[in-house]
Amino acid sequence: MSSFNKFIVLVCIYFSQGLPYGFFTKALPAIMRDMGASLPQIGIASFLALPWALKFLWAPLVDKYGSNRFGRKKTWILALQGIGVLLFLGLGLSPHFEGYAYLMVGFLVANLVAATQDIASDGLAVLLLDPSERGLGNGIQVAGYRLGMVFGGGFILMYFPVLHWKGSFLTIAAVLALVSLPLFKAREPQPKVDIEETSLVLILKNFFTRKGIWGWLFVICFYKFGDAMASAMLTPYLKDRGLTLGDIGRLEGLIGVSCGLAGAMIGGYLVRFLGRYRAVVCFGLFQASTVMCYFLFSRGLLPDGWLPFLIGVEYFSGGTATVAIFTVMMDICRPETGATDYTVQASLVVVTTILSGFIAGNLAGLFGYQINFLSSSLLCLLGVLLFAIRFRSAHAGKEFVL
Repeated sequence: MSSFNKFIVLVCIYFSQGLPYGFFTKALPAIMRDMGASLPQIGIASFLALPWALKFLWAPLVDKYGSNRFGRKKTWILALQGIGVLLFLGLGLSPHFEGYAYLMVGFLVANLVAATQDIASDGLAVLLLDPSERGLGNGIQVAGYRLGMVFGGGFILMYFPVLHWKGSFLTIAAVLALVSLPLFKAREPQPKVDIEETSLVLILKNFFTRKGIWGWLFVICFYKFGDAMASAMLTPYLKDRGLTLGDIGRLEGLIGVSCGLAGAMIGGYLVRFLGRYRAVVCFGLFQASTVMCYFLFSRGLLPDGWLPFLIGVEYFSGGTATVAIFTVMMDICRPETGATDYTVQASLVVVTTILSGFIAGNLAGLFGYQINFLSSSLLCLLGVLLFAIRFRSAHAGKEFVL
């Protein structure tokens, strides 16, 4: 398969995951705040993403089972994509879609489906991309994901007053079905090592017993933690400043996520030239500085007219940092268990996102948005420092895994 065709497939499968996730993380907090939800309630709602944190527990199933003829990862992706379409159709057509508890259950199931699909998608990406393609390939993945977030968190939020719950869910279902089509023709490479006889527990054990892996997992926990804290409270902050849902949709869902998409593409291109280490450090410092701008803005030290620019730059920096760290995460994966290896690392990123949302909601509720943004920036710097220490330790011969 040509690089172009690989990238088309990756854009589609990650777009289909970014769309509902964008609605869940960007549109839903604004809608909840508009309905009168408190900041702690919005923070607690982040626990609906729990399947994303626990997905490593069933990731070996995706590596081990599936149709070899059709493609193990393709089998899972298309089946789950179909379930996702039916789920959103059900939410849209149900007469009970206005019920708050009903919606929360629906979002939880949607996250379970999307998280499992993400396992297969990551495994397929590990198989499709050559090492020289991983920088740009991860940029394409993140860009496709953020493009889906633009639609789910921007377009849907902007037109929610017209679409309401029913129209929003039906629109999501239709778009998910459409972006599934390119995957049917994609050919999935087969790994050189067959793990059909390997037990599910052993697949996980082999990952966690790799030399130096725990040090690397510790770095992953902190690298995006600060940025996630800032992002968790940005939407409620904008709502409390008096912005409408349409304003927030344009600022975050369109300007912000579009800039994040550009950051992912440019960051993925630059990883190849800067190298993994310099890219992760430089982009991490860039991310910390842009989060600090939120603190300065909340203090009134920057003009109000700068808000669209600040959001765009912060999302751009987040896109570059995400691509850089994801590229290193993919380097660590073994082809035969790529879905499991990548999923364990990605699950930790989600765990930090969930915890950061909970902590940020309570921190902002107790001490205000300013303290939350300042703490977020400092934690971004801590993540960069931990990565630099880990990298030097690995290349000094003390550890095997970077």
